Amino acid sequence: MNPMLERLGEQLDRVAASHRREAMDAAETALEIDRTRVLSEDLTTLPVTESVLRQRWANRRVLVSELAAILVLPERTIETKIEVSKALIHALPDTFAALRAGEISYRHAAALADQTFGLSAENKAELEKAVLPGAGDLIVSKFTQKARTARERLDPESITVRHQKSVADRAVFLDPAADGMAYLSVFLPVTQATAICNRLTNTAMGLQRADEPRTLTQLKADVLVDLILDGASGDAGSAGGEKGGAKRRKRGIKADVVILVPALTLLGRSDEPAVLEGYGPIDLDTATELAGTSSGWLRVLTDPETGAWLSVGRKRYRPPPDLRLVLRLRDATCRSPGCSRPAAECDIDHTIPFWENGHRGETKLTNLASLCGKNHRDKHEIGWTYIQDDTGTIHWTSPTGRPYTTEPEHRIRPVTLPDTDTAIPPF
Repeated sequence: MNPMLERLGEQLDRVAASHRREAMDAAETALEIDRTRVLSEDLTTLPVTESVLRQRWANRRVLVSELAAILVLPERTIETKIEVSKALIHALPDTFAALRAGEISYRHAAALADQTFGLSAENKAELEKAVLPGAGDLIVSKFTQKARTARERLDPESITVRHQKSVADRAVFLDPAADGMAYLSVFLPVTQATAICNRLTNTAMGLQRADEPRTLTQLKADVLVDLILDGASGDAGSAGGEKGGAKRRKRGIKADVVILVPALTLLGRSDEPAVLEGYGPIDLDTATELAGTSSGWLRVLTDPETGAWLSVGRKRYRPPPDLRLVLRLRDATCRSPGCSRPAAECDIDHTIPFWENGHRGETKLTNLASLCGKNHRDKHEIGWTYIQDDTGTIHWTSPTGRPYTTEPEHRIRPVTLPDTDTAIPPF
């Protein structure tokens, strides 16, 4: 054999061994997660009373929030991991054994566990027996399809009930990507999703011609932009700027935007990018264009050399609109560990309580934090506590005494322009 190929083969063996160890480690993590779940449910043998039900809820919230902080994962992902771990340990012993031996990946095991939810114990065992052999030889998507098909044959009547439940979970997600781009995904019933995709494809194909430089994929994206922002596809002006795309973008995007603009960039003395709320860094040209086409926008000038906080003191409990906007921009998301809910959808919490006897919690930027409803309730009911310093950094202590720190997305500070004595307020 060629010596180079022999060396390559040895290196590939190391990759395969590492992959097996990763699966084995995932099995041990699943086992420990389930042991933690069992420990948190130690009240299940008590009579079912209102106080016991409330304690069960509190124990579950401690379990989920602590695991989310420890594993640095969203709480929804943690909920799934808990249920998958429970299924693997207690309902799918052969699958767990295969994972523990490194014969399948955690994604394979989780895909099979997901298909067993709602099945009887007998059907779970039958499904495992039918699809587990050879699972490690299939990519996860093909294995998932195989498991789903087998499940529907075992329990065809449950698909209606499960579909109705899933329809209630329909949603739209925005995931920022690099270079000023983002992924927009939609969770919909398959009939609607297929119809939308077919319309985009058919419309885009109708716009293809000899002098059209865009690919079918690009045309489909541009058609989607035009349909949503303008209500019609027209000639599918490119969102990237071709064929009148810039003009279409100005006409279509009318939402309020919040843009953080470094003062030195605005003065042409720095290349530091502007920041769009909910996304991150964008080029100054795009920031200027959005500001010019928006019905309302907040320009926050920042300078790392000076600093002060925004405050209305003890004069009012509810922050004024401008302070709420600045807080939303500073935090970007819920400030609890393990949560990424947008700050615009969160409650505003006083770090030091405003009303509590003995406290003088002011309504100022460094005494306010964005907390989603669930984590806001956790602070008051299950023992999560935090303090906030003057930089907006929050230091948390969990119900079990573990420390965590969350940083603000942006530092919001008033600014004094270079070579002048004129202070520019943030709003």
